[in-house]
Parts: sequence; C-alpha cells; structure tokens
Amino acid sequence: MSTTQSERLRGLLEPLVAARDLDLEEIEVTPAGKRRVLRIVVDSDEGVQLDECAELSREASQVLDDSDVMGGAPYTLEVTSPGADRPLTELRHYRRAVGRLIKAQLHEGGELVARIIAVDDDGLDLEVPGVKGRKPSARRVLFDEIAKARVELEFNRKSDKRDAQHDEKIDENDENKEEA
Repeated sequence: MSTTQSERLRGLLEPLVAARDLDLEEIEVTPAGKRRVLRIVVDSDEGVQLDECAELSREASQVLDDSDVMGGAPYTLEVTSPGADRPLTELRHYRRAVGRLIKAQLHEGGELVARIIAVDDDGLDLEVPGVKGRKPSARRVLFDEIAKARVELEFNRKSDKRDAQHDEKIDENDENKEEA
C-alpha cells in the first residue's frame, strides 16, 4: 500500500507537534525555483510563540534529515502559525475566535458579519451589530449553514472585559516577538 508524501510527512511531524501541545493545522510543499518550501502550520488555544516555532523547526529538521520523505532535492523548512485571515474550518478554530468578529458566507446565500458569543458542537451564538443606531441582535447559526467563514480584523474596536484579557495575551506575544 502506497502512501502520499503528505501522509508520510504528517506521520513524521504530528508526534513532534502533539508533544508540544500544538495542533498540526497544515503541511504544504510548494516549488520555489530549484528548491521546494515545506511549510508546517501549527496552532494552539493559547497561540504559538516564536520560540516554539524555532524549537519545533530544529526538531522537525532533524527528523526530516533522518528520513527520506523529502527525497534528495533541496528544500527550505518553515514552521509558522496561521495568519489572521485563515479560514475557520474546524470546531477548535471557532472556539479560539470567541469574542471576535467573523464574516461568514451562508449556504443559503448571503453574508453575515457578527461577533461569536459562544460555540458548541452544533453551531454558534452570535451578536449581529445593529445598523444605524439600532442595538445588536442575537442570532444562532448552525455549522451546516456556513459555507465558509473568516475572522474579521478590527483596528478600532472598543475594549470590554473580554477584550482586556485578550489584549493582555496579544501584548505578551508582542513582547516575545521583540525579544526574538
């Protein structure tokens, strides 16, 4: 039984990622001139620190060098966390986005921009912003109704208690990035 390169890579890398309490979100191999780029995307509920990516990169490099999964051609290894614009595709992605504004395309047609208030196994409890001075309204959306969704970046959001806790995490992350 033959396995694809992607399956072999996942089999090699998933234990390394899991040992760090991270989720392996994506493995991508793309051509880049005479080389290839192997991009490993990891995430966690607390986010991913730059130091974690560097340590995982060193471990993954050693494991890859000891195997033949990448073949003989040269490649560049990148270990990263998902970007802010990544699609929300898994239940854990929605849970990590509680308190954030999302834009969702619905299967029935139409687009919905709303803040995630709560997430359960079936769907989302949302707060839809009011229009023209009206108060926000509550809405329940099941996962089956969502064709695709992404977090919307907010630059001028007014803070509330939930956001103050989130901002502290962001500030800690920024400090770690500056040190690196």
